[in-house]
Amino acid sequence: MDDRQDVTDTTDGMKTRLNPKSPREALAPEQAPPLPRSRSARNPIVVIMNGLVTLLLLGVLTTGALLYWGKGEFEKPGPLTEEKIVAIPADSGLARIADILETEGVIESPYDMLGHYIFIGGVRAYQQQGRLKAGEYAFPAGISMRGAMNMLVSGKAILHQITFPEGLTSEQIVNRLKQNEFLTGEVAVPAEGTLLPETYSFTRGAPRSQILEQMQAAHAKVLDGIWEGRDRDLPFSDPQKLVTLASIVEKETGKAEERPRVASVFLNRLERNMRLQSDPTIIYGLVGGAGTLGRPITRSDIDKATPYNTYHVNGLPPGPIANPGRAALKAVANPSNTKDLYFVADGTGGHIFAANLTEHNRNVAKWRKLERAKAAAGKADVDTKDPDAVDLPPDADADAPAAKAADPSDLLDGESPRDPKLPMLPQPKPE
Repeated sequence: MDDRQDVTDTTDGMKTRLNPKSPREALAPEQAPPLPRSRSARNPIVVIMNGLVTLLLLGVLTTGALLYWGKGEFEKPGPLTEEKIVAIPADSGLARIADILETEGVIESPYDMLGHYIFIGGVRAYQQQGRLKAGEYAFPAGISMRGAMNMLVSGKAILHQITFPEGLTSEQIVNRLKQNEFLTGEVAVPAEGTLLPETYSFTRGAPRSQILEQMQAAHAKVLDGIWEGRDRDLPFSDPQKLVTLASIVEKETGKAEERPRVASVFLNRLERNMRLQSDPTIIYGLVGGAGTLGRPITRSDIDKATPYNTYHVNGLPPGPIANPGRAALKAVANPSNTKDLYFVADGTGGHIFAANLTEHNRNVAKWRKLERAKAAAGKADVDTKDPDAVDLPPDADADAPAAKAADPSDLLDGESPRDPKLPMLPQPKPE
């Protein structure tokens, strides 16, 4: 028994030795038996959560990729091959602006309408949606969406200009504003003499009221400075009276160098209680803000009393007859130091001044001779905006010659009586 058992054992040992493991197999760990599957792994809720997490990760990755791509599209050079002017209307929202830019070819995308949304998304990402300004912009070639956004935020739009000559009435200024096609909105006519005639800049689509506000602010600022530096001997203490007289000076002469001397004439008259007898005040009394008669002044115009007709009212009229410029305001604030009381046209656009009526009448005679020569040659000019017409009273000056005082239609300067219905040639401006 024992011997057989030993044989058996020996045989088993031999078998083992006859089938040895390879070195790799000998070194490899034996596989553990599989673990039993958890019941929770088969739970539907866990499966759903795992799916949601996977989708979320995919969404984050996709969104990041889209944002990266969109940022590149937003900042890459645009499609314009040359500069293009594009108008952004007032009150345009972000979507409307994007539509305009895409329609005009400033922005685009390889996919239809996607550029529209990329621009909107980029503007919102930079939080600039409330800062885009209307106007007319010159977008350069190759400008990116971001560059277009920056231009609209900066408001660096094309500027247009509108110029108002000195001496226009407020009604004439408003009419000029209404004729400008780049401005928008309705406006009322401001008070006379409250606007400063100058050149003003604006962007396409700007409201007309904005220009008037700028003109009023400019007038107030200029008037304050001029009034502060005025001659303290002026016969009035109200700056509005300075504006009124400046408006008369403005209408009397278009030569800047003459304005201080013309102002001196009127101030000298005020100090001597002489009527100003300014023809532009006759016109304003007849047509108001329209500004011009469209014809020469007639005798009946002179004889018609209005609150503005300084042939009938003493002192200044009740208010300005136009909007004076800086030069006229300065001329009244700091007039020439003269004793002049009269002036008459010299035929070249300027005037000849005189301190007494005798000298003035000689100047008038010269002027009349010149006008008759021009009329004979067919070159007479009819000044329908600011003609001079005068009625010399017999006691206008101590040096005045004896004059006929009976006929009210007589000019009292040696001329024959005229038909009041016929136009009168421009005349001098004595008392």
